[in-house]
Amino acid sequence: MNKSLEKATFGAGCFWHIEATFRKINGVTSTAVGFMGGTLKNPSYKDVCTGKTGHAEVVHLEYDPNIISFEELLNTFWNVHDPTTLNRQGPDIGTQYRSAIFFYTPEQENHAKKSKEQLNKLEKYKNKIVTEITSASDFWIAEEYHQRYFEKTGISHC
Repeated sequence: MNKSLEKATFGAGCFWHIEATFRKINGVTSTAVGFMGGTLKNPSYKDVCTGKTGHAEVVHLEYDPNIISFEELLNTFWNVHDPTTLNRQGPDIGTQYRSAIFFYTPEQENHAKKSKEQLNKLEKYKNKIVTEITSASDFWIAEEYHQRYFEKTGISHC
């Protein structure tokens, strides 16, 4: 990783959709979809889909903080999914579809918690935000066919 770049990892339901969204952002230099937050080492997509590994589907990205801030990435995260539904995004149901922010630094943790708190105070959403904010753990990259899925298939939604 380039030393001037920073990492961020978000879970917001179907990882294809969130990867496609973050790839379009100026300052995001790379993305990969995969899994974080579970117990099984190097899980496959099939493993995670059982709901028994504890992993969330995530997009892991590198970004240039001189171009885009973590706070701006958080704004995209909050707007790209419904952070008030527990273990569900649209038709996708299960713990692997949970809303999650995995932080790498105390600053990221603070920004994530403050933004969640602010949105709840402002009552931006009808229901309370259930997004988990957790220290980043091992990121396990998903199989190659999942990477840039929308670009490869021409499909535009999960």
